[in-house]
Amino acid sequence: MSIFITGTGTDVGKTYVSGEIVKKLREKGINCGYYKPVLSGAEKVNGRLIPGDCEYVMKVSGLEGAFEDYVSYMFEPAVSPHLAAQMANVEISIDKIKADYNRIQSKFNYVVVEGAGGITCPLKLNSILMSDVIKALNLEIIIVADSGLGTINSTLLTVEYAKQQGIGIKGIILNRYDKTNPMHLDNKKSIEILTGIEVIEEISCGQKKI
Repeated sequence: MSIFITGTGTDVGKTYVSGEIVKKLREKGINCGYYKPVLSGAEKVNGRLIPGDCEYVMKVSGLEGAFEDYVSYMFEPAVSPHLAAQMANVEISIDKIKADYNRIQSKFNYVVVEGAGGITCPLKLNSILMSDVIKALNLEIIIVADSGLGTINSTLLTVEYAKQQGIGIKGIILNRYDKTNPMHLDNKKSIEILTGIEVIEEISCGQKKI
């Protein structure tokens, strides 16, 4: 079994949420793994690329192994994956992503797959979007959204696009949620009414930008 964590955009907290899910499932005795198909913005240390998102999830969840075990493509420039791949003269392949995912899935009972950017993030211009990866892996999604201003629009657009693509939605997580903020309370209510999708969790402590 697996779930795909997508977001309404960049820096909404996908990595924080992914790390918490992997950590809590492993604490419950479930052999849970992690996979990130494509990552840009990796830091180069002593000639080696360090994928921050993957490093964070591994650290908080206790996953062991090399970064390369959990990420198919790592790029240093902090730009869209399609551009990062072009700059590195690398061609992103759905077949490689599927093969790596199947390898990881064979080692774990549950896998949390984390996307990059939003659901329409391009991996290969005019050819591969993040939604194509989700469909190729035959996964349902959890949508991570910020709780603040503008989230109704971005969340509704993400939900509608997923529905048009035939992608199942397990729920929505609101990050950086302040239950004393009237706008946050109304955003949650409005999102559930307008999308018909349940907000399954509100996270107040996910402010870290990762």
